[in-house]
Amino acid sequence: MGSKAGALLRYRSRDLGIAFTAIVLVAALSLSTDTFLTAGNLVNILDQIVVVGIMACAVTVPMIAGVFDLSMSAVAALSAILAISVANQVGIVAGVVAAVGSGVALGLVNGLAVTYARVNSFIATLATSMVFRGIATAVTDGQIVKADDVSLQTLSRPSPLAGVTWATWVLAVIAVVAGVVVAKTVYGRNLYAVGGNENAALVSGISVTWTRISAFMVSGGLSAVAGLVLASRALSAQPSMGTGAEFTAIAAAVIGGVSLMGGSGAVWRSVLGVVLLQLIANGFNLLGAPTIYQQIVQGALILFAVSLDQFLRARDT
Repeated sequence: MGSKAGALLRYRSRDLGIAFTAIVLVAALSLSTDTFLTAGNLVNILDQIVVVGIMACAVTVPMIAGVFDLSMSAVAALSAILAISVANQVGIVAGVVAAVGSGVALGLVNGLAVTYARVNSFIATLATSMVFRGIATAVTDGQIVKADDVSLQTLSRPSPLAGVTWATWVLAVIAVVAGVVVAKTVYGRNLYAVGGNENAALVSGISVTWTRISAFMVSGGLSAVAGLVLASRALSAQPSMGTGAEFTAIAAAVIGGVSLMGGSGAVWRSVLGVVLLQLIANGFNLLGAPTIYQQIVQGALILFAVSLDQFLRARDT
């Protein structure tokens, strides 16, 4: 009984740790400033986490399967450009479909490069991100593409539900659906199996190749949605949009307990990791503290999360 209790405690260490950290941070900000708990500030925090939050959901899937996707922001940019271009010609619905479809297709390219060309996922997706942004630049001649249909801006407008933007609800739906798929389905179990022990997964009859390719396709599709959100805010898209957001998303996933080695993690914790980073940024802003210290705190949090992952893995072996 004691060993089972210890195993359960180890399994829940990441859950308890990030949840406790979030509670402490919210309590500290609530006590140190009068404006943190105002409706306007909370709605702003939620809106600010949408893009990185969607990307965090996106990157969690391949990371659990033991691979990385560094092309997310490039996919978002290229998909958003395609969405606006198609929407201007055919309509907004066709533009959205084109964006998500192109994101899935670009994810397929990543998956094929990693699985069949056998290029390390870090290098492969770093290279494809350059290719995708290069294509975006060539297609637009480096110029901003503007949307003719203002309905695209709906995502950035307040909804009747609690006054939060529609984009926030999109993130909520993505987080719930992705979380359930990863945690409760056969496909999700396959992701964990492939990331945890590739050879054992093969012996069990799991297609490692398809699992990882599909993980990249999911990441690409969700990255395209993030691109749509970015495009909705300015009614435009450009090749440089979203640059660097993928690294923040990966950092949030790591803070949320997604292992760099694969085989462990949860979508809800990745989203909570994004919330923690935004709470830190919001706290520094409300308190008027120098932003350089914000980077120090965030960096220390990431280092602690990675160290904790290594410690828990070493203890479990």
